[in-house]
Amino acid sequence: MGSEFKIFWTDEAINNLEDILDYLRTRWANREIENFKKRLSKQIDLIEQNPKLFPISQFNPRLRKAVLSKQTTIFYEISGYSIYLVYLFNNKQAIMRVR
Repeated sequence: MGSEFKIFWTDEAINNLEDILDYLRTRWANREIENFKKRLSKQIDLIEQNPKLFPISQFNPRLRKAVLSKQTTIFYEISGYSIYLVYLFNNKQAIMRVR
């Protein structure tokens, strides 16, 4: 069954994904990276099928927050029948930068 919604990646989200994948390549095997990509794809499919499934972000009430793993969170915005992936946040990488 198709969705009425369409997913759009913002430039910021694309850059975030590239940064996350670069970071993972230094720490994970290719198989684990492929598994991450599959989980990400399934999560995006869930968002597309049921955009209100995930809670509103306390950080910004305009956004919803879909936790992909304890390391990665997807922030997205619903506008009509469009879903904008706004930001992919790598919690682990952010912690490493603070140290």
